[in-house]
Amino acid sequence: MKGRLILSDGTVFLGESFGSKLTTSGEVVFNTGMVGYPEALTDPSYFGQILTLTYPLQGNYGVPDKNFWESDRIQIKGLIVQNYIDHPSHFENQRTLGEWLKQEGIPALAGIDTRELTIKLREHGVMLGRIEIESRVKSQESRNEKIRFLTLATSHSIYDPNQENLLPFVSTDKVLTYGEGRKHIILIDCGAKENIIRSLVKRRVKVTRVPWDFNLPAAKMDFDGVLISPGPGDPKMAKATINTVKALLKANIPIFGICLGSQILALASGGNTYKLKFGHRGQNQPVMDQTSKKAIITSQNHGFAVDIKSLSSDWKEWFVNLNDKTNEGIRHKTKPLMSVQFHPEASPGPMEAGYLFDEFISIL
Repeated sequence: MKGRLILSDGTVFLGESFGSKLTTSGEVVFNTGMVGYPEALTDPSYFGQILTLTYPLQGNYGVPDKNFWESDRIQIKGLIVQNYIDHPSHFENQRTLGEWLKQEGIPALAGIDTRELTIKLREHGVMLGRIEIESRVKSQESRNEKIRFLTLATSHSIYDPNQENLLPFVSTDKVLTYGEGRKHIILIDCGAKENIIRSLVKRRVKVTRVPWDFNLPAAKMDFDGVLISPGPGDPKMAKATINTVKALLKANIPIFGICLGSQILALASGGNTYKLKFGHRGQNQPVMDQTSKKAIITSQNHGFAVDIKSLSSDWKEWFVNLNDKTNEGIRHKTKPLMSVQFHPEASPGPMEAGYLFDEFISIL
């Protein structure tokens, strides 16, 4: 069955459907990782987005058990690939990628020139787009059809995830506890990946996961530190979380923010954030520790960044992206407050930044 991806500027990419036969829309982004599509598709930070995978072969190792996912469901709105493999070969495979997408109602297109699409997104910036699936799509569109597509693509019917608070869609709705240990960390769930919890529990830390809008300062809970999780969307929409962090800052409680958590920490501290042209999404992003001057390769998935110049002199820039020099982490000069824009939990990606969990636990 044929399908098309229509970008908000009217550009049309034709492809073959291998997922659900539904129509969807969202923000079109790209990920440059060579592996890790099960983790990427279940990453809550992709909620509201149509994900383009630039590596040309997808589906070749199938879909593993839920124990390898980063949440309990697929989070993306749609998937775009160049070549889809429907005969996977892997000892942990449970089903094909196409079967999984159909089961969860997620449309997907193969046969798209993902290099051309990615170049367009890099030059123009991420765009809103729409996936349409139909039984017949002409290879040559008439002028009238192109006008219809352009009108559709620029209409209000296309979903823009940046216009609303996405955290209620991806956060837990109840308090959950994991692991045991002398140290107790509160995880504010703004769309937390499961490997954050696994990474903490294996370090013998007790973790309590609370909703994004949980009133932690008012709760009668004993804990040693707070981790603000990654998540989707514009950080300025997370007003309840920002207010919670503001109250925690006054109490001098150790805080570690990851990705969206870094942006929320900056906003709560009086700083500012801004939207990147096309973001950082992949497993090969080099960053440098500004203190040690050590470079590491990191896994990343974000479309917003902290404006380091907007923070007071009490803060210092901790990490910097070596590709575009954007901020990748902040740290308070005197208080136990730290955050990174990348993902020390990886999954997928390199594990070089995992030591940051140990560093945070050491200051509790």
